[in-house]
Amino acid sequence: MSGEAAGTLLLLAAVGFAAAGIAYSRRFIGTLEDYITARSSIGASVTAVTLVASGMGAWILFSPAEAATWGGLPAILGYALGSAAPLLVFIPLGIRLRRLMPEGHTLTEYVRHRYGRGMYLFTLIVISFYMFVFLAAELTGMALVASLVAGIPLWITALITIAATLAYTTYGGLRASVFTDTVQTFLVLPLLVALLAGGYVALGGMRPALAGLEERAPQLLDWGYLPGLEGALTLVIAIVAANLFHQGYWQRIYATRSARSLRTGFLVAAAAVIPIVFSLGLFGLAAVGLNRAQTPSVALFSVLLEALPPALEAALVLLGLALVMSSADTLLNGLASIVAVDLRRAVPGIRTRTLLRVSRWSTVVLALPLLLIASQGYSVLYLFLLADLVCAAAAFPVFYGLYSERYTGRAAIWATLAGLVAGGLLFPNPAMTRGSLLGAFVAAALVPVVVSLLLTPRRSTFDLGSLAQAARSLRD
Repeated sequence: MSGEAAGTLLLLAAVGFAAAGIAYSRRFIGTLEDYITARSSIGASVTAVTLVASGMGAWILFSPAEAATWGGLPAILGYALGSAAPLLVFIPLGIRLRRLMPEGHTLTEYVRHRYGRGMYLFTLIVISFYMFVFLAAELTGMALVASLVAGIPLWITALITIAATLAYTTYGGLRASVFTDTVQTFLVLPLLVALLAGGYVALGGMRPALAGLEERAPQLLDWGYLPGLEGALTLVIAIVAANLFHQGYWQRIYATRSARSLRTGFLVAAAAVIPIVFSLGLFGLAAVGLNRAQTPSVALFSVLLEALPPALEAALVLLGLALVMSSADTLLNGLASIVAVDLRRAVPGIRTRTLLRVSRWSTVVLALPLLLIASQGYSVLYLFLLADLVCAAAAFPVFYGLYSERYTGRAAIWATLAGLVAGGLLFPNPAMTRGSLLGAFVAAALVPVVVSLLLTPRRSTFDLGSLAQAARSLRD
């Protein structure tokens, strides 16, 4: 596919998504509460659609297939289950937080009132760092897709993508994000089916790839392959822990119409994610079988780009753009919500109109470093893993406070620090020549549980009922 044709397609599609989001948002009053929460406004079906779109970014075109090249079938299944598991965990946690803090907005808001300033600052840093790395990875992934398919310079793709996403996200907030998620999902699903079917036909079915696998790496087809099983468990722990600190999901917790809508929407989304991630991971096995896995991170492209006709290459560009914009708008709006809620707490007298303006501009300011990172094509995998480790250490301390009135902020801090030390001692170096990812994540997740239980006093120290009055409305 020529660079000119791909660039034109990319620009037109990005402008189309932005125009749709802006046009839809004009129907609603632009209050700050609507902008960051859209409280109790979406039913189960829309919840499921927006969760699928928000969770599936450009990473699904890279990571599952790459995992398959070293972990085989167990790693693919681990990625699929790991992608679905956070959605299932959000059901009890989300219903619980909505019940205790019905007027809440962000996870940091809950942590501030439940644990105090120390744990709040730590959680704020964790969430901001994780979501920034996620955004950088998504923009970089889209830039690489366009470069691999049509040779478009990285900075051009990154600029088009971030500019179009900012256009409707800063204007319409969460409502625009949810609406465009719906549009993008109904584009993504047919494109995925077309690519899977087209790739299957173009490669002559699975027989050539299977024959190559049985000759070159038969262990990748073994469900009991130990490295694959270890990788699968690591992926499940890392993905679940990290997504618990994804503010975009917590916004959708409050945007659902009821607890029933929340439960149904998250269940349907979890069920939908598993086959999508698993089927894309199979391209990694095909790359190994066809001897095209020399660069594991682009295993899917090494298989498809030599076989697909130009029309399906165009579909791949559209697919990448829809995936990235649907996840990037969620991340940008999530960060904007944190800015608004935390600034309101720091400056109680500030007007909501000013907060809305600051929230919008904060995402615009964030775009510059993101654009610089994406235009260089840097790998942020190691930063992702570090962020996941920190999330794993903080997960139990943060959410244990939803259920225990005896748990204290001091215990939460010490438990998190203990998990970070335990996981950090086992964490691999950047070259991955020493340490153990599985050992690091298991230690980071389990040590805080033990420390928390040991440090929890016998008497109640906090009234969970007080959380209901802690959150303030963002209306003047």
